[in-house]
Amino acid sequence: MAFRAPTQRAVAAFARKATATPVKTTATTSIRTLSSQATAAASTTSTSSSLSQSAQDAIAREASLPNPDPAEDSASAAMVRDHARYMLATYARPSPVFVRGEGSHLWDLENRKYLDFTSGIAVNGLGHCDPGVARILADQSTTLMHASNLYYNPWTGALSKLLVEKTRETGGMHDAATVFVCNSGSEANEAAIKFARKVGKLRGGDEGGKHEIVSFQGSFHGRTMGSLSATPNPKYQKPFSPMLPGFKYGTYNDVSALNELVTESTCGVIIEPIQGEGGVNVATDEFLTALAKRCREVGAVLIYDEIQCGMSRTGTFWAHSHLPAEAHPDVITTAKALGNGFPIGAAVINGTVSEAMMVGDHGTTFGGNPLACRLAHYTVSRLSDEGLQSEVLAKEKLFRAKFEELQARYPELVSEIRGKGLILGLQLTQDPTPIVQAARERGLLVITCGTNTLRFVPPLTITEEEIAQGLAVLEQAIEATR
Repeated sequence: MAFRAPTQRAVAAFARKATATPVKTTATTSIRTLSSQATAAASTTSTSSSLSQSAQDAIAREASLPNPDPAEDSASAAMVRDHARYMLATYARPSPVFVRGEGSHLWDLENRKYLDFTSGIAVNGLGHCDPGVARILADQSTTLMHASNLYYNPWTGALSKLLVEKTRETGGMHDAATVFVCNSGSEANEAAIKFARKVGKLRGGDEGGKHEIVSFQGSFHGRTMGSLSATPNPKYQKPFSPMLPGFKYGTYNDVSALNELVTESTCGVIIEPIQGEGGVNVATDEFLTALAKRCREVGAVLIYDEIQCGMSRTGTFWAHSHLPAEAHPDVITTAKALGNGFPIGAAVINGTVSEAMMVGDHGTTFGGNPLACRLAHYTVSRLSDEGLQSEVLAKEKLFRAKFEELQARYPELVSEIRGKGLILGLQLTQDPTPIVQAARERGLLVITCGTNTLRFVPPLTITEEEIAQGLAVLEQAIEATR
């Protein structure tokens, strides 16, 4: 296929640079490629080897694992060395270099296969390289990609209409009225904060008395300055302090503190119904209902950040869809799974907040482009399917059953099981990093969040067989690190 040629040439070039011996295999086979040192030493018995004991131990360990992390003399290491010096160091990455994905699996540069329980951090709800997404991407990219928001196109309005209709139909925000389409979750939250500030001015006067934004400990709303100011985590805030003025922080699920926290000076409150980055913490129905009531009392805009927990990840279209109307927000922010890997974000807004916004109050260059919006329209149509949502809840039971087994087997390690649907957390009593590595080197990708929490956000389309395979690897990884 022609569009794969550049990748194939790049892989071949780096493979030639590396000293590892190429292995011929099919792309659907899980392969362990030994480094050149390991390959040479594998034929030498430990009794006759002149290698140091540490080198022998390393070789034995690599030979015992189905997917050991790429060695220093691998094609992956050669590519990383060539590229890393040009990339701003914002992430600490392990050594595998992923080059292809399909469904619930990824393949790296060494052609090793991994089962993905991360789905790009809750992004690929339909799995990697969904055929429908790929078809639309190819078609729309040769039709119209961008014309700016100075003009109408067929897909911005179509997506907006679909989001409003699906939100209302599925029990979400009952008075959803309009949509602002942007490029990312952080941008959606920035927009929501601006909308709340605008409403605050209209309700509290131009002197700015009603300007405070309330968020909660454990939250993560983004890395731009407004969304970062709503993210009370020193790890993220300290390097860029001081934060923007007018932000207050409360305790998640503390109903008793709401009256003092949310006051007449509050213009907006932003909260994740399930905190993803913070540790898969679930807001209680009581807390969200009380919070919504308090917001109505003081005229504050209530924002539900469903960037990670929305789009049917909990088994309903929105994580708040099961709540009564009095607990519904004024704004919902979304991104991640909205584009299934293509960058797009959105804010779904009720009529009251919509009426406060005037032409020119906010805008975006790329947001709402027809390519992203057509892809998101397809994704929303798929993810809002009731059959898929029922399957998400059935798959949750498989995860929970195994997690309960692990908790019973390792009570000193597994302290709590949290989450809903396919956004789940396994709270550990120690750093989970060794387990993450052990799982990866056995062909399973998992990630962490919060403090010592393993996070599970697989594709919503993952099969029961794949879940069973992955959970078996997870158990092996835990046992290997005990």
